[in-house]
Amino acid sequence: MKNIELLVLDMAGTTINEDNVVYKTLMTAVNDYGYEVSLEKVLSTCAGMEKLEAITSLLKEIEGNEADALAIFENFSDQLKEAYQNLEVKPINGVEDFLLKMRSQAKKIVLNTGYTSEIAQQLLDKLGWKQNTHYDALITADDVSESRPSPEMIILAMKKFNINDAEKVLKAGDSVIDIEEGKNAGCGLTIAVLSGAQNKTELEKSNPDYIFNTISEAEEILY
Repeated sequence: MKNIELLVLDMAGTTINEDNVVYKTLMTAVNDYGYEVSLEKVLSTCAGMEKLEAITSLLKEIEGNEADALAIFENFSDQLKEAYQNLEVKPINGVEDFLLKMRSQAKKIVLNTGYTSEIAQQLLDKLGWKQNTHYDALITADDVSESRPSPEMIILAMKKFNINDAEKVLKAGDSVIDIEEGKNAGCGLTIAVLSGAQNKTELEKSNPDYIFNTISEAEEILY
């Protein structure tokens, strides 16, 4: 049992079920430029990364032209906005109760993501999640100069709530990059969840403290 004061939770795949629409859209945007990548490849390479960086990494891996990355990213951003307008998003099972319960125990909840703040806010609006009810702060790729697995978002979250000891911080996510981010910040707990982008075999590579089906299962190890 750890005395955790701050939970830094990834969004898509960890707290929010958006049916991998981001990675499906990213795959389409890349393939629109004459490439042929599978969803599986996109998930294993890009999960958790800031999206321009993800596209650049993907092109490098498939020996594509990295100079295409910016145009593909712009195409992806336009397509994603449209996809989100029509998308039904839901909380991952048990997560909404988990957030309310954690906040009732005076723990702080920060949602963090490799998305832009515009896209993250769009998701939260669709769910009807409100700051100071469901979560305490939102930190996105727009708020930091270095994207995950840099610990910058977690460090910013700690500063916001005057938490100096990373041992009191839990980081949870559905990708290896989330877990690396937590370890780089020195978090007291890192939790991988199977509700999103990557499978157990992939997640085990990052040595999280726990692998749960969903983040709500973490309730039993927190007090």
